[in-house]
Amino acid sequence: MAIPLTYNLRSLRVRWASTVVAVLGIAGTVGVFVAMLSLAKGFKATLVASGSPRNAVVRRAGSTSEMDSAVSVGQVKIIEDAAGVERGASGPLVSPETVVVASFPLKATGTDANVQVRGVSPKALQVCDNVKIISGRMFQPGLNELVVGRYVAGTYAGLELGSTVKFGGGTWTVVGVFDAGGSAFDSEIWCDAKVVKDVYKRPPNNFQSVTVRLTSADALQRFKDALTSDPRLSVQVDREIEYYDKQSRSITNLILVLGTMVGFVMGIGAVFGALNTMYSAVAERSREIATMRALGFGAGSVVSSFVFEALCIALVGGVLGCLAILPLNGLTTGTMNWQTFSHLAFAFRVTPALLAGGVVFALLMGIIGGVPPAVRAARARVAVALREL
Repeated sequence: MAIPLTYNLRSLRVRWASTVVAVLGIAGTVGVFVAMLSLAKGFKATLVASGSPRNAVVRRAGSTSEMDSAVSVGQVKIIEDAAGVERGASGPLVSPETVVVASFPLKATGTDANVQVRGVSPKALQVCDNVKIISGRMFQPGLNELVVGRYVAGTYAGLELGSTVKFGGGTWTVVGVFDAGGSAFDSEIWCDAKVVKDVYKRPPNNFQSVTVRLTSADALQRFKDALTSDPRLSVQVDREIEYYDKQSRSITNLILVLGTMVGFVMGIGAVFGALNTMYSAVAERSREIATMRALGFGAGSVVSSFVFEALCIALVGGVLGCLAILPLNGLTTGTMNWQTFSHLAFAFRVTPALLAGGVVFALLMGIIGGVPPAVRAARARVAVALREL
């Protein structure tokens, strides 16, 4: 015979003060845990969004990123002629690129932060179809002109449309602002690759990577086989999405580890709060428990009843914690991308899966905090408790 659930709900209402404390403890823990996970998910999503399934990134074999790669002009010519490369009116849709880092003052604080400056081919907008000029125009080849991501234009002083800025020993003019759909490119500055190499005194015959537009997403293997089997080349080829996914792993794993550690420590506190609440309930209701046992309610019913109360507390706490985090969804923040040593803007991504995980985490804390007191209640000596009536 089961104990009516209304009895448990009425008990929680009577002991509202201790119930609220336990609920808030669990809510805080779930909120922090989900926030950290949404931070990691947002960082990864921003980098992965930079890639296209139809694009490939070619780098020197053995390099870990563009920063430690080198591709010669001669190799670029071979890549352009490879099978699987999309060709437009202006020729193969291939963008050899050079990446440097420059410091600019933040509007909010006035302190300098690194920005990735990407030297690209004039064909870059055809190769990266997720990048659109929203103000001004594209840079002209051979000129010291910049187009900046929308995050850069709004965050850094002196990089607004029409402004002139000095860096790398050259003077540049911002002629356009582009929107990359919330990807990592929104945190970059683009210019002519040949010009930035000349300004930074880089070798004129070398680039750092090559971004290639393929005829289709399925053409990657054919393109990769053509390059890796060519004895003139020593390169590695990644689908652009996979390349940026790899770039996100170090920071994502760091955030996940920190989030798990913080959630674990806070979870211990929340569990102790639930334990305290439920043990207090057992102590206060020892005679009620004995009476129910005398009326025929078994030990299993008593355990289920107290675990149900703990789960109610945990569920309410989990839902409140998730609701408190919802306003963070889409909120833009930034951090250092250790692969490129530049500042990267990204948004929190609070997804239904993360919210569901937060509620499950709360219920787990409820079970851990509810089972020991429930077992103690079921083991209470009925005869002793009844003599106290």
